[in-house]
Amino acid sequence: MARISLRVGNDPQLSPQDYLELASLAEEGAYESLWMTEGAGRDALTLLTSIAAATQKLKVATGILPIFGRTPVITAMSAAGLAAVSGGRFVLGLGVGNRSAVENAHGIPFERPVTRLRETITIVRRLLDGEQVTLKGRVFQVADVSLGAAGPPGRVPIYIAALRPQMLELAGEMADGVLLSWAPAGYLTQVAEHVRRGAAKAGRDTSEIDIAGYVRVAVLDGPDSIGAVRADLQREIGRYAGNPFYRAFFRQMGFESEMAGAEHALSRGDVAGAAQAITPSMQDQLALIGSSGECWEELERVRRAGLQQPVIAPFAVADHITSYRRAIEAFAQ
Repeated sequence: MARISLRVGNDPQLSPQDYLELASLAEEGAYESLWMTEGAGRDALTLLTSIAAATQKLKVATGILPIFGRTPVITAMSAAGLAAVSGGRFVLGLGVGNRSAVENAHGIPFERPVTRLRETITIVRRLLDGEQVTLKGRVFQVADVSLGAAGPPGRVPIYIAALRPQMLELAGEMADGVLLSWAPAGYLTQVAEHVRRGAAKAGRDTSEIDIAGYVRVAVLDGPDSIGAVRADLQREIGRYAGNPFYRAFFRQMGFESEMAGAEHALSRGDVAGAAQAITPSMQDQLALIGSSGECWEELERVRRAGLQQPVIAPFAVADHITSYRRAIEAFAQ
């Protein structure tokens, strides 16, 4: 059976009961895991706890938990708690977030993000593995800390949100997997190479490291809906283009003209204009749009390009829960 997972956004239009319904659909459809985002709004851990308690087989994962808002010890404690609630079905996805969110929302300087992530993973991994940890790092200094008897009996996988070479190599060196976002299929060969380089530094076998990634999906309910779907996708990519990190990444992926247009519009404060700069060609390289059969066919192409764990990320139009249901049912096995 082919691997398939689900990303659910932290969507205020969805109630906690809606999330439980979507998780149940995913479990019935033999999805491997459910990844919950965290940004604005509700936290991911509370929602994942409710989902873990209401399911039997579905793994629950943070996709991703930003590290600047939590200490490594609190992160390890949360992971141990969710591992216990889920019966060992928890996956810890970590990432650095971005400068604007960290500094504007949390009031924390966005300093040494890669070092902070490296030290966070070191402390969390050792705590979850049952060790008593002392570390004098560049960011964190901890002494004689452990989870004691609360440590999970099994291994909690740790994934890193990564796009650029430095983070991809860190994932190869330290993590159980990498979680991609907005990565076109043509980039997956480079992803695998950077992961391999990181693994080689640590003397690891690349077969130990999973390559997972969000695949934006809109399963159409008819040909008339494609205009609304494309407009929604334009706005979503345009919103990401407002972030300098993603704008640079999209340029690296070959979308130079789109990013030039978006940047020009944003310099005038024209958010709608930035979205209009996102061409159909860029949309088709970053998302799957079509009937369930067409989306399946395109997903297999992405899988063959090297994405080991596709995590479908439905983007919602109008009635959000209907968009999610349609996508989950389309990829059910």
